[in-house]
Amino acid sequence: MKRTVALFLILCSGILLSQPQYTGSVEGTALDQATRSPLVGANIIVINTSLGAVTDPDGKFVIKNIPIGNYSLQFRMLGYATITKTDIIIRSQRTTTVTGELSEQTVESDQVVVTAGYFHTNDVQPVSITALSAEEIRRAPGSGGDISRVVMGLPSLAKVNDQSNSLIVRGGSPLENAFFLDGIEIQNINHFPTQGATGGPIGMVNIDLIDEVNFAAGGFSASHGDKLSSVLQMSMREGNRENFEGQLDLNVMGFGGVVEGPLDEHGSFLLSVRRSYLEYLVKMFDIGTTAAPQYGDVQGKIVYDLSPHHKLSLVFLGGDDHNNPDRTVAEENDMLFYGNQDIYQNAGGIVWRALWSSDFYSNTSLGVQTTKAQEDFFETNTGLPIVKNHSTQTAVSLRNSNRLRLSDVHSLEFGIETKQFMEKYDNAFGSFTNAVGDSSPASANNNKINASKLGAFITYIVHPFSLLTFTVGTRADYFSYNDRMTVSPRASLSLALSDVTTFNMSSGMFYQNMPLSLLSQDARNKELRDPYAVHYIAGVDHLLNEETKFTAEIYQKEYYDFPVDPSDPSLFLVDEMFYRGGLYFSHGQLSNSGKARSRGLELTLQKKLAADFYGLASVTLFRTEYQGADGLWRRRVFDNQMIVSVEGGYKPNAEWEFSARWIFAGGTPFTPLDLTRSAAEKRAVLDPARINGERYPAYHSLNVRFDKRFHSEHSNLVVYLSAWNAYNQKNVAVYFWNEKKGKQDTIYQWNLLPIFGVEYEL
Repeated sequence: MKRTVALFLILCSGILLSQPQYTGSVEGTALDQATRSPLVGANIIVINTSLGAVTDPDGKFVIKNIPIGNYSLQFRMLGYATITKTDIIIRSQRTTTVTGELSEQTVESDQVVVTAGYFHTNDVQPVSITALSAEEIRRAPGSGGDISRVVMGLPSLAKVNDQSNSLIVRGGSPLENAFFLDGIEIQNINHFPTQGATGGPIGMVNIDLIDEVNFAAGGFSASHGDKLSSVLQMSMREGNRENFEGQLDLNVMGFGGVVEGPLDEHGSFLLSVRRSYLEYLVKMFDIGTTAAPQYGDVQGKIVYDLSPHHKLSLVFLGGDDHNNPDRTVAEENDMLFYGNQDIYQNAGGIVWRALWSSDFYSNTSLGVQTTKAQEDFFETNTGLPIVKNHSTQTAVSLRNSNRLRLSDVHSLEFGIETKQFMEKYDNAFGSFTNAVGDSSPASANNNKINASKLGAFITYIVHPFSLLTFTVGTRADYFSYNDRMTVSPRASLSLALSDVTTFNMSSGMFYQNMPLSLLSQDARNKELRDPYAVHYIAGVDHLLNEETKFTAEIYQKEYYDFPVDPSDPSLFLVDEMFYRGGLYFSHGQLSNSGKARSRGLELTLQKKLAADFYGLASVTLFRTEYQGADGLWRRRVFDNQMIVSVEGGYKPNAEWEFSARWIFAGGTPFTPLDLTRSAAEKRAVLDPARINGERYPAYHSLNVRFDKRFHSEHSNLVVYLSAWNAYNQKNVAVYFWNEKKGKQDTIYQWNLLPIFGVEYEL
């Protein structure tokens, strides 16, 4: 590894010792954050330069002939809080697009100086919100271009296993997260997705097309429902409206490219196509007995302005995944199952943004998503079929969200949404011995399901005086499959205690329907109630200086009415994907007796890139437990108890960047094997007397990354080298029963893993 890094540094420094002074441009829009109306006459300043611009009647600006490098852009306008956008990368002969959303602020004279805002604020989401810019997403060490792995460095996320990017948010399960791409909900954003949940091993979204990510770890407003833990919103950037541009990529995600350009004077297009190359490396280097997964994806956006106040966007995301390890491969690699796996995903839709007046705007989206799975798995030990999953899942959604400013004090956020599900299952489960050694007979799930969801929400936002914001809202949801309606009240408060300190709090109820792939296994499960969680969150934000913020938050989540299987009374059904390889095995009639609870403290120190350094350090202390059908409280498999995370970087100039992320996490609970019964059954049998009674060793790992940029008159090149688990820590993934050896064995998480990437812009 040392030789690789040395060669990389020598190569990069030797190619160009000095470069001519090339220039690029920045353009964008200044908007009112609450109403999305354009701000006319806003001042845009490139910090530490004499460059700047003033927005035109459409709120747009252009600043040309900026020397290449990394800049911060400041947005100023009388009556609004000043904001600063960091990590604005200026590249040779290219245009960078930036949108600034300013929040209204009452001032008494034009002599008032408002502190620059480096941090995202949101009046309907004052707690547990993190905004990440495009550059913060791109350069995150240890992410490999996967948005979920970028977010996993935040304090609200548990650390379970490197091989999965499942988001475990404040004690919740991977089932409980919502993903939105330009306002269109995407059920799963991963290759090889876990059916019925939101995780997977590899992200499907190309981060080079993402402008910003907003992640809410709890307490989100009534505008989002049907999820118990979190909402991740991804905003795609628009294509270049002036020139045609291209980019070629080679990295851990695969090889591919991006093209973009104008659609006459009214719009633009943006397209990304990628393909994996692991299968070619396996053949080229003759890497033993193994089966490389194959996957590819396509993503794009077309934007067209109907008028200055109405815009249409077409957004799409698709992928195909293939994996076919045979029995020999499974035996050589200690795999419990083998078989064929072919998955096809397509999602997208049309988004209409309408600005009806300077105080009223709306977003309306029509989305469609289809996932087709052809999976056949067999037990490695016996060769017998264990799971057949031939399913097609289609969802059509219509969502309308509105924001109306009634006055300087009062505002409303309201809307409706509907989803239509059309799902077909031709599934079969072979007879098997369950996790605690009991025999389960073979079963099948052959169903065609048509179901609807209807929802409506409203939130009232009031600023009774400049230091206080209070919101109260509710949403109502109806699910036709179980013929039930739920009502979810929510409220939040934000109080400025001083110019630099703010107290925030939030509380509410959050309902979620269970996956149809689980409920449809038994007709009696239509009688189940929807599980719900109650969030209680309070915290303080304190600015140490303009670009550095300290945050302390405490939270408590109480879960009720979770489905559990009376035949496995000690186990928690929604955690099943972790101890059964990501599959919902066969279940009969379920009950609503499951409960869970999670509580924690999160301390975070974040520094934005105002000069050369940036970073984020956090300490999290938490506990998460569940109550199964037997009424006993036990630790959940996500209960790290303590997580320490430190990440950051140094940018000495426009060409170089160095970054790192170090994470320490307490060991997660696991159920030890009953070694005697496992030997007798010749398969893993858990000890039912010690469910989640022991812990794996603590986890810790260091990821580092080096970036080097090269600029020429008409192109740009970015070369990066990253090392995951740089000091090669042996982190335990799982203790398992090795059926070939007839004894307990260990699977470790990733060893030292070098990652490289090349981005060539032309």
